[in-house]
Amino acid sequence: MSDLPRKALSRTAKLASLPLGAAGRATVGLGKRIGGAPAEAVMAEFQRRTADQLFSVLGELKGGAMKFGQMLSLMESAMPEEFAAPYRATLTKLQDSAPPMPASTVHTILSRELGKRWRDRFEEFDDIPAAAASIGQVHRGILKDGREVAVKLQYPGAAEALRADLKQLGRFARTLGTFFPGIDIKPLVAEMQERIGEELDYDREAQAQQQYADAFKDHDEFVVPRVIKHSPSVIVSEWIEGKPLSKVITDGSKKERAAIGLKYVRFMFSGPKYAGLLHSDPHPGNFRVMPDGRLGVVDFGLCARLPDGLPSAMGRLLRISLEGDGAAVLAGLREEGFIKPRMDIDPNQLMDYLAPFAEPAREETFQFSRAWMRAQATRTSDFRSPNASLGLKINLPPSYMLIHRVWIGGIAVLSQLEAEAPFRSVLEEFLPGFAD
Repeated sequence: MSDLPRKALSRTAKLASLPLGAAGRATVGLGKRIGGAPAEAVMAEFQRRTADQLFSVLGELKGGAMKFGQMLSLMESAMPEEFAAPYRATLTKLQDSAPPMPASTVHTILSRELGKRWRDRFEEFDDIPAAAASIGQVHRGILKDGREVAVKLQYPGAAEALRADLKQLGRFARTLGTFFPGIDIKPLVAEMQERIGEELDYDREAQAQQQYADAFKDHDEFVVPRVIKHSPSVIVSEWIEGKPLSKVITDGSKKERAAIGLKYVRFMFSGPKYAGLLHSDPHPGNFRVMPDGRLGVVDFGLCARLPDGLPSAMGRLLRISLEGDGAAVLAGLREEGFIKPRMDIDPNQLMDYLAPFAEPAREETFQFSRAWMRAQATRTSDFRSPNASLGLKINLPPSYMLIHRVWIGGIAVLSQLEAEAPFRSVLEEFLPGFAD
């Protein structure tokens, strides 16, 4: 058997170990219950071991498996607290860490992409990665001219691994859903499969990053590192140093979390206006808080191209929903392709379903929280609720796919931050149609 099929079989076996391992631990737990161990202790032990296995398997495999874990880390605020707590630290580790490539592999990639004399470009190059994630890892270096740089390299075979993992995760979606009550796994995997090509194209990513860097050069709120050199598998850009957003979520004061939450939203909404792009990977691993308080942003592998900015219909319909005109919202959503022409939907029920999207814009300031996020997830996912069946009737047009991802993902991050700030003012400034 060749090496590639053997590796594929190994990855499949490891992914399969997640649901199988959970079943095994549940059986052992039942045995302990019969033996007299308290139910709470058994459940705590079950969740701890499951979380450890989750990080071990998803982190080791990288590729689609780890990217899936990163997306789950974004959505943990929607999970019931008794389930979320044991996994929170584990999923956070998946945002920007994974077992690294050997130095010899790194050198081979750099020789191929930058030339055999690639070391001549550097005064220093650290073989130990500063960060390692789903499809690539980042090394710190110093160029001959003294500039500190981040060298991002794509893992060999990343494309094949990403596609294979996502196919396998799709098969296990229902079983994996038992790990994460309140989160529908299947649509998450489906969207990741849709975006594979974009995230693997480092030339495309470098172009988007530079577009952002030009738009926000010397900005007083944001820092985007400029691209120095790139190829299909390597991006060399300016190095930025800052505290990961995940640390602000866990350790930041209320004031710091509110301030960074507001900057986070301002960055997301101002991108389409000034750069013609929407940064579409909102998980905390892509953001740093700089020493001067600005928000540093990295990883532009997934960006929506919006040369004309955000669609004005989006702001207009949000404004109309706040005014309470359900019939007008229904008509507008039909016009934009969210609701098929012959689909029968009650306007009042539609307004109830859409309330979480509009609620943060209703007041001058809004308090996000994990409790609020869990309540919204329950409203829309509980099969006994009318909202669950209504959700199945709503179509997501391709042009809104990444916008929707950012909106939902951004709300999840703000809920993790427990941020309270004047978010409505951001919509008035940057969302076309909202303030008209």
